[in-house]
Amino acid sequence: MTINYELSDAEFIRYSRQLMVAEIGEVGQQQLMNAQVLVIGVGGLGSAAVMYLAAAGVGLLVIADDDDVEVSNLQRQVIYRDSDIATSKAQAACQQINALNPLICTRAVQAKLAGFQLDIEVQQADIVLDCSDNWGTRYAINQACFKHQKTLISGASIGWQGQLIAFDFRQSKSGCYQCLFPIFNSTEQQANNCRTGGVIGPVVGTIGNLQALTAIKAITGVGDIGFSLLQQFDGFNNRWQQLSINTEPHCPVCGVVTHQEIV
Repeated sequence: MTINYELSDAEFIRYSRQLMVAEIGEVGQQQLMNAQVLVIGVGGLGSAAVMYLAAAGVGLLVIADDDDVEVSNLQRQVIYRDSDIATSKAQAACQQINALNPLICTRAVQAKLAGFQLDIEVQQADIVLDCSDNWGTRYAINQACFKHQKTLISGASIGWQGQLIAFDFRQSKSGCYQCLFPIFNSTEQQANNCRTGGVIGPVVGTIGNLQALTAIKAITGVGDIGFSLLQQFDGFNNRWQQLSINTEPHCPVCGVVTHQEIV
C-alpha cells in the first residue's frame, strides 16, 4: 500500500488529539486513512464500532447488513434515530457516518453476505469486523477470513455478557473461531441470541468499542492485541475472564480445535 505522508489542514485539525498520541502520529494516521474495513452487521456491536472507526479516520468503511431499522433496535443500536425506522440499516449507518466525518468514504451493502459475495468483500478488506448475530454467518466469516488470511475481530453479546476475540490469519497456527465454538447443536445455538434472551445496551457498546480499538491497533501495528485470546466480559459484576486457544489438528477450517482457561 502506498502512503502519502502529507495530511491536509482539515485532517490535521480533525485528528489532532489522535496525532498527539506517540504511537499513532502522522504515519499511523495515514495508515488509518488508507485502510479498508469491512463491518458485517451494524446492530448494537456494529453501530458502536463504525462510529469510532469513522471518527478515527479509517479511509473506507464497508457496511454490510440486510435488515431495516426497527423501533426495538434503538435501545442499543445508537447510530440510528427514530426517523430511520423502516429504512435500510446499512444505508442509514452510512448516512450517520458521513455526517460525522465527511473526510472518509463509506459503502453500504444491503445484503446478508454469504458465498461468493462474502468471499469478494473479505478479499478486498484489510480488516474484518464480525458484528453479526447468528452462528451461520460467524462460521462463514471465519472461513472466508482464514482463506484470504485477513485479520478477523469478532464480537458477541447477550444479556449482561459480552465477548471479544481477534484472529491474525496471516499466522499459520493462530486457531480460528470454529476451533473455539465447534458446530455441535445448531438449533440450540441459533436460539441463543438477543431476540430471545435480551441484552443490555452498554454491554453491547463496550464490546463494539473494543472491536474498533482492536482494529485501530491492528491497522497501525501498535499495542498488544492478544490474538487468539477470548475475552469475556461479565457486565453484571464488571469482571473479565480470558481463554486462550491451543492448536490441535482437528478443526475442519484451520486444523486446530481446543481451548483452555488461563488466569
